[in-house]
Amino acid sequence: MTVMRYKDYYKILQVEKSSSGKEIKKAYRRLARQYHPDKNPNDNVAEEKFKEINEAYEVLGDEDNRAKYDQLGQSYHRYQQMGGSPGGFDYSQWASAAGGSGGYRRVNIDIEDLFSGGGGFSDFFNTIFNRGRQSQTRPMNDMFRRQGQSMSLDIEQEIEISLEEAHQGTSRSLVKDDGERLTAKIPKGAKTGTKVRLRGKGGSGPGGTGDLYLKIRVAHSTTYERKGDNLTVNVPLDVLTAVLGGKVVVPTLSGSVKLTIPAGTQGGRTFRLKGKGMPKIRDNDQYGDLLATIAIQIPNNLTDEEKRLYEELAGISRKK
Repeated sequence: MTVMRYKDYYKILQVEKSSSGKEIKKAYRRLARQYHPDKNPNDNVAEEKFKEINEAYEVLGDEDNRAKYDQLGQSYHRYQQMGGSPGGFDYSQWASAAGGSGGYRRVNIDIEDLFSGGGGFSDFFNTIFNRGRQSQTRPMNDMFRRQGQSMSLDIEQEIEISLEEAHQGTSRSLVKDDGERLTAKIPKGAKTGTKVRLRGKGGSGPGGTGDLYLKIRVAHSTTYERKGDNLTVNVPLDVLTAVLGGKVVVPTLSGSVKLTIPAGTQGGRTFRLKGKGMPKIRDNDQYGDLLATIAIQIPNNLTDEEKRLYEELAGISRKK
């Protein structure tokens, strides 16, 4: 004869007995996501844990089921404190009669799809919440595949945008598996790792409808390097302008600007162009800076006249 064991649903969901319904739902969704069969293929341990988590939420996620379970728990713990053995507790007063008012109320999870008519419930659950065993009607992998399609999980999808799009703000059009077309606005200042949330556009199932998160990846730029809200750029500068001073054109994401170069500028010197960097994602009226670093270019393929003049200049320099 199999001895029925008390199941600690609070422990299974890793919550306290004082936890609110919102906290219980949050814990359930986190654990269901972790142990979902789609993420743990051919893992029997994860499969059993997933069923256990859903069973626990069926009880704690419903006010009536939870109230009855809490009363049972108080009685069971008193019994333990008096020295009773785990397998000797009398559950008969707590067992629900078929069709009785204290019977199981299926309000949280599509158990028919998840456990194929109750075959995945524990004896403890079936006894207390009156879910009679029925014959298996679908293969387990088919049930989990169906459950995977309707699971109330948030969905995350990576999308790539250019640095220019991150600077200006952009949008992306998406088509869900069910054919629904979505347009997502990508805010100015988005960075790699920024998430754009589309409420209610994720998966649907137990616990309601999840959200769709678009995880942004900003493509590498061959011109700029991003450092927070600042940008850096290398500016090629000819020797004569570096020596004598002058103007040089600096590219920015909002259009080219002319930078004044003082005479005697050394290679590697950095000029800060305020407000020419990336917009701040939480305040698009504020911008980072553009740091323009001078890269002096040495001329090659000199003409005979140019070479003669450089030699003459070199002779003058040696006499100093």
